[in-house]
Amino acid sequence: MTVRECMTANPVIVPPDAILPAVAELMKRGGFRRLPVVKDGHVVGIVTDRDVKQAMPSDATSLSIWEINYLVAKIKVSEIMSHPVFSVLEDASLEYAAEQMLNHKIGGMPVMYGDQLRGVITTTDLLRAFVGHRK
Repeated sequence: MTVRECMTANPVIVPPDAILPAVAELMKRGGFRRLPVVKDGHVVGIVTDRDVKQAMPSDATSLSIWEINYLVAKIKVSEIMSHPVFSVLEDASLEYAAEQMLNHKIGGMPVMYGDQLRGVITTTDLLRAFVGHRK
């Protein structure tokens, strides 16, 4: 079985200049744990729910809510995204994709055809394929 058969095709993407609050809201509403960051048609990074959480201020901060909102609104995805991005070709086997995810300790990665983004494959996608469930 290939990555193409199990990936999430046509993923939601964000530009590197997207601001943190908008991306956090998009991820929350869409139930996404990672989004490819694309500039001029090229994947330049990936932003995860962990990246977003780490960029948010601690509850123990002494800043006022207005100061927090002001500062958070200035954070761009390019400042918190993970890069370089580990990716996999759409014709790769699921075993290869799983091995790469294990080796790099990641929960998902962009699926490429040449330099074009085709989808995203995640641990959940691999588990669904393993147990024979379809989306």
